[in-house]
Amino acid sequence: MTPRLLFQSFVELNVIGSTSSVRRTAWYSAAAVVLLQATIAGAQAAPKPPFSSDPLVSVPVLLPMTAARASEMVDVVQRFSADLQSIGRRYDANGSPEQRSRMRGFYTSWRTRLKALDFDKMSQEGKIDYVLLDNYLRYQLELADREDAKRAEVQPLLPFRDAVLALHDARRDLETINPQATAKQAAALAAQIDSLRTKLEPTARGDSAAPKGKPAAPKVSRTVANRAAEYLDQMRGTLGTWYRFHSGYDPLFSWWMANPYQKLNESMTKYAATIRERVVGIPRPSTTLATRGPTPTAASASEEGAANTGPIIGDPIGASGLAVDLRYEMIPYSAEELIAIAEREYAFSLSEIRKAAREMGFGDNWKAAMEKVKDSYVEPGKQPELIRTLARQAEEFFDAHDWVTIPALAKEDWRMEMMSPERQRVSPFFLGGELILVSYPTDEMSDEDKRMSMRGNNPHFSHATVFHELNPGHHLQGFMSARYNSHRRLFSTPFWNEGNSLYWEMFLYDHDFHVTPEDRIGALFWRMHRSARIIFSLNFHLGKMTPDQAIQFLVDTVNFERANAEGEVRRSFAGQYSPLYQAAYMLGGLQMRAMYKALVTTKKMTEREFHDAVLQGGPMPMSMVRARLASMPLTRDGPAPWRFADDLPASRPFPLRQ
Repeated sequence: MTPRLLFQSFVELNVIGSTSSVRRTAWYSAAAVVLLQATIAGAQAAPKPPFSSDPLVSVPVLLPMTAARASEMVDVVQRFSADLQSIGRRYDANGSPEQRSRMRGFYTSWRTRLKALDFDKMSQEGKIDYVLLDNYLRYQLELADREDAKRAEVQPLLPFRDAVLALHDARRDLETINPQATAKQAAALAAQIDSLRTKLEPTARGDSAAPKGKPAAPKVSRTVANRAAEYLDQMRGTLGTWYRFHSGYDPLFSWWMANPYQKLNESMTKYAATIRERVVGIPRPSTTLATRGPTPTAASASEEGAANTGPIIGDPIGASGLAVDLRYEMIPYSAEELIAIAEREYAFSLSEIRKAAREMGFGDNWKAAMEKVKDSYVEPGKQPELIRTLARQAEEFFDAHDWVTIPALAKEDWRMEMMSPERQRVSPFFLGGELILVSYPTDEMSDEDKRMSMRGNNPHFSHATVFHELNPGHHLQGFMSARYNSHRRLFSTPFWNEGNSLYWEMFLYDHDFHVTPEDRIGALFWRMHRSARIIFSLNFHLGKMTPDQAIQFLVDTVNFERANAEGEVRRSFAGQYSPLYQAAYMLGGLQMRAMYKALVTTKKMTEREFHDAVLQGGPMPMSMVRARLASMPLTRDGPAPWRFADDLPASRPFPLRQ
């Protein structure tokens, strides 16, 4: 049976309302085999490139671009962004005394200037930009307060931090250096750091308490100690930049400073390793840490490897920190209320996946059904072809409807690369945008890791998320935000970019993009995953769940491969993502669904108008997207609080599958 005949059979099957469950189950099982064979066969046959041979097709009609700007604040936002980049380059010693003072003054002064503008005379687009910029400035000042509190916590371990970073500040101030005095200062700093390290080192007898005459070690938590070690890595990089500026160019500097600098660098390296080993609990790498030669700008390769395989620490921000971040995102819910929303969404997904499992003949045992889905992976070397085929399949599905504009160039310009084994430890699934990074095992991985990676990136799981990364997901978002209201990229938020991509996952699920129960299980795996992300990430920051408990939670509730669960949790708490990032997928998607109900189902906007307007408006908190699309009144403080969960449809806004 070909896919076309299969579709005709599906139509006939649904016309017969009284069809027995046995016949339907048999049909779905046969369909799964046919579609999987068709997908793999399609992956083996290179498709024709999606772009036209006529270059004119990829060039838009230019007349609409000649219209006057709608927002009076465009130049203001662009000036702020340019000034922010300039001042960031100038004060580049992260956490230094001058940097902290200058950045706080910069944000405060911009808020002062902003208040002088006549808000009431602005257009709606101008008011939106005003609110977005003021909200951004206020949040940066709140983050500065948070960073000051974190710095105070590490002070017992790093009392020398300001002195080290002040060396770089002095260089940026173009101060004349006194090499002999600076060498003496560097030697004193090295001695201070060695003394601090000695407090953490075990005694010869292995006593846990400090012997008489030996100062007691500072009492800090693993979290604070881990943060201190990361600060040390950053300081070493800054110190190396400072040293290389003078070394060799100033003969007296080289004569006086070569040895003191080397000792200071070694002292900081050893101290960071001791903190990680003795307080954080990360074993010292088997290879000797490099302390000679060029100073690294971050952790050495061996340290980085340990960070990707050792214990997951994280840095929870607490209920007060979450409240600050939620206020910035204009979400008037507590963390506990958001967890309750996630639990309701998970219950829906659980109900749906049990239906799919019954269609596959597994009864309510959805985990057994998912195990079968995971084992449908393609053979090594074939994953790029599969991803290519699934990406084109999604684009063709959107071309067949009138949902959103995907320009011809946006189908042509995305690229593909393979993800490194090291990065796969924290990103077990593919990542995307203009460049999609394919996560799949390499030949040097262990057999167990290879199998877990292949199972976690099977065709049915990938079918539900390739479009999340490419079109109309992250790639189209980046394409549009570079061309419409590009000044608003300053206000990028995961509730807009991840929420929009997650919204498309729910949208296509409701529009029968996933025909077979196997594909629906693939889609529901991710949907359950997004709900679980809210639950484990917010509970972690509230101090109610440890990283190890989060890993087990993913294994138990979403049926994650354990290695993939560990990579997911490590990625969530390693520090590269904001505290609300993982919660933003599902919550941002639900905000878009609530907007869809209010604007599209009421016929105020067509589907294409709604989806294009979201992308062309540029990134911003979803509450501001709603205010923009619905022309809601704004004050300097923004729109009225929006409890979006109250506006969600009682059932899905699209026809339910019978």
